[in-house]
This record gives sequence, C-alpha cells and structure tokens, in this order.
Amino acid sequence: MAFRRKNRVIMPRTPGELDAMQAAGEVVGRTLAELRAQARPGMSTLELDTLAEELIRAEGATPTFLGYEGFPGSICASVNDVIVHGIPSKDVILGEGDLVSIDCGATLDGWVGDSALTFGIEELDPEVQALNEATAWILEQGITQMVPGNRLTDISHAIEKATAEAARRYGVELGIVDGYGGHGIGREMHEDPYLPNEGRGGRGPRIAEGSVLAIEPMICIGSGDNEELDDGWTVVTLEGGASSHWEHTVAATAAGPRILTPRPGEGR
Repeated sequence: MAFRRKNRVIMPRTPGELDAMQAAGEVVGRTLAELRAQARPGMSTLELDTLAEELIRAEGATPTFLGYEGFPGSICASVNDVIVHGIPSKDVILGEGDLVSIDCGATLDGWVGDSALTFGIEELDPEVQALNEATAWILEQGITQMVPGNRLTDISHAIEKATAEAARRYGVELGIVDGYGGHGIGREMHEDPYLPNEGRGGRGPRIAEGSVLAIEPMICIGSGDNEELDDGWTVVTLEGGASSHWEHTVAATAAGPRILTPRPGEGR
C-alpha cells in the first residue's frame, strides 16, 4: 500500500454522524459483554452466535457479519490458536482454559459498529493470561494516537512499540499477526484506509477531527506467522500458539480519542 499523497485525510464525520455510529457501537458493546458473561464450558460457539444474533436484532439492529462476503455467522468466534474469522460451529465446544476471541459488528440506521474482545473460559494458563492482558494494553496504546493532526501509521507504530514493551512487561514472547490490521469504518464495515499493526510512523492519510478507525491489534504467542484454512475464513497461528484480538471503533476529537463501541462495566 502506497502512502505518497501527503494531503489525504481520513474522512471526517459530523457530530451527529458520530452519535449515530456510537449508537450502533453500543449495540455491539452490550452484545459482547453479554456473550462474555454467558460463555461457559460445554457451550458451543454456534450457541454464542445464536445469542449474538438475538441480542443484536432485539435492539433493532442487524448483524453486519452475517452474509458479509458469504460469512455464515453473526460473530467471528476464534478459540485458542485461531486468530480471526473463526466460523461459529456446533462442533467447537468451549472447555476450561480456552481463550475465546469474539469479533462482532452491528448495523443500526445505516451505520456500522465493530469491536472485538478476548476472554478465558474459567482459569487460563498464566502465559495465555499474560498474552491477553498484554493485547488489551496494546490496544490502549494504539488508541492514544487517534488524535487530530496525527497520521495513520502513528497508530501502527504505537502498536508495534507497545508490543515490544508488552513482551517485557508481561514476560511473554509476542508476535504481531502478519497481514491483518484495522480499517476505516462508517456506512460500510471495511472502508479505506487499511491500518497496519506495525510500521514507521508519520505516514499515510492525516487524522482529522471526526475521523473514525477500527483499531484492532491481533497478537499471538510466537512469531505471528499464520495461515488461512481451506474454509477460506479461519486464520490460525502456524506455531499453534494462542492468539488474542482486541478492537474498538474510535473517533478522533478535539477532546481526545472517543470510543464508539463502549462496553458496560469497562472504562473503555
């Protein structure tokens, strides 16, 4: 991807449009919080998907993921070494110690909210717990750069630096998943620009007041090398290490980053 046009700006949204995007994002936040609360050993990822669709539709929204480029679920449910795009299945049964990433989108009044979180089923292995806490922290560091006047890859560089710092801070080998990152978002789930999770800062389109991005580090134990399975969706770590995925839809404002996908009970 070339970053040669220095005058480009990530499309700004009006205050009213940001409010509408947050309304969609809050549907996603509430859905994710409820899925995390309900997940338990013996539950299938298809059961989580069914619950997610019910929750989203009950709020007058539609599941953005369902049917998107043929995807069969309302959520992506990725367990352990599955990084992203896990297809909900009656055959994937959650067990104690599993690490579960749920990515969810909802469309409300024509606007899209997109967010992801990762959690354990009961107690996690200490190394996996460290990975998950580290990834949530890395997301926070990336979000700090979502301010007017910065450039797109200032976020990328912050995520890369935070990953190296988190490996020291949490005492675990961390790899940035190669080839996947965040994106613009608005009336479509995936809009320009693509947001890499690593790279040199100071490049790419400028962030303006009202610009919105989905920021989503995907971090695994090991190198970050990955492959897509034959189903055309599921992405797994090559080394078999666990992977964590955290995401928020974030607007740049004069007062600082505004989380458009807040979750009940969380500061963010």
